[in-house]
Amino acid sequence: MRRYNFTVVVEQDEDGNFLAIVPALQGCYAEGSTRDEALEFVKDAILLHLEDRKARNEPVYEEVYSGTVEVLA
Repeated sequence: MRRYNFTVVVEQDEDGNFLAIVPALQGCYAEGSTRDEALEFVKDAILLHLEDRKARNEPVYEEVYSGTVEVLA
C-alpha cells in the first residue's frame, strides 16, 4: 500500500455548505455541512478515485508544488 498526499481546497458556498476539492485529481471533490465533514468525505472520494485509476491502469500524478500566488487587481 502506498501513501499519497494531496492538497485539498475547501470553499464555503452561499448556502453555508463546504466543498472540498482535490485539484490534482480532476473531478474529485466532496461536500459537507461542516469543514470537517467535507474533509472526511473527500478522503473517501480520493480513495475511490485512486482505486478507479488503478483499475484502469491510469497513472496517478503527484503534485510537485503547492502554494499560493498573490495577485493585485
